Amino acid sequence: MIRTLTMHVFALALVTLLLPSTLFAQSYPSKPVRWVVPYAAGGSADTRARQVAQELTKLWGQPIIIENKPGAGAVPGTDFVTKAAPDGYTIGMGNLAPLAVNPSLYRTLPYDPIKDVAPIVLLERGPLVLMVNVSLPAKSMAELTALAKAKPGTLSFASSGNGGSHHLSGEMYKAMAGIDIVHVPYKGGAPAASDLIGGHVSMMFELMYSAMPALKSGKVRPLAVTSAQRLSVLPDVPTMAEAGLPGFESSNWQGIIAPAATPRAIVAKINADTLTALHMPEVRDKIIAQGNQVGGGTPEEFGALIQSEMAKWGKVVREAGVRAD
Repeated sequence: MIRTLTMHVFALALVTLLLPSTLFAQSYPSKPVRWVVPYAAGGSADTRARQVAQELTKLWGQPIIIENKPGAGAVPGTDFVTKAAPDGYTIGMGNLAPLAVNPSLYRTLPYDPIKDVAPIVLLERGPLVLMVNVSLPAKSMAELTALAKAKPGTLSFASSGNGGSHHLSGEMYKAMAGIDIVHVPYKGGAPAASDLIGGHVSMMFELMYSAMPALKSGKVRPLAVTSAQRLSVLPDVPTMAEAGLPGFESSNWQGIIAPAATPRAIVAKINADTLTALHMPEVRDKIIAQGNQVGGGTPEEFGALIQSEMAKWGKVVREAGVRAD
């Protein structure tokens, strides 16, 4: 009798604890939501956030306010999200650099990507394409690697700056292929691509949406893409794995995050509604048209991705001796 009574009391206490969170989730959101993007307005992260936010606004009946907090490797913007009130009314764009690369690139960070972040959902993966100057006598990855081995320290690869996906993809290629090519960092992808076209550098790993104009004009030659499967926008271009580097995969992914203590019910609701938004033609078609891959999955799967990417890129950063500018 006493045991039964104790069990009933325990069950009642558990329901009492869970009820506020559940009721909060049912009424969420009841006011505007702030979505922090740790990059400047007009960039790919900002554009994608606004596209998804437009659809979530329709689903929620509440406005979503995009707030850009750019600079310093996306550290300040990401840190702002982790230190916000964990009530679901401040969410953020969680990207490759601040979550998976910066822990190895910087000596100290004001946030912990695992302990201080609640992963919500992966929005997209942005594969890169390895493209070379058309004057380079290499029409395949095998030929490029052979040329690099025959002339160590002669070929160069451009990037938009130290520690970005352009740079780290090049470092991973160097390590996996066992070649010596020179990194040439620029202050942005546009000047890097311009010098590639002009023949001042040999090659560059570039994000698909930025690379497409140059590829369509024939000003550069694509050799391989960094995704696990071929891309519909470049069906004849092999993956790096197909081209002779098994296991090579790189993408500039991004998703939605929140402060770590955000109620599980709120995280689940944002996840479910975002998945609905991602499958709307207005969002899905724009992602695919840019050569990117639509995300999805559970919060746990996004969290697992962050941890696996931290391990992968941490190894690349350490072995290449990369440091933040």
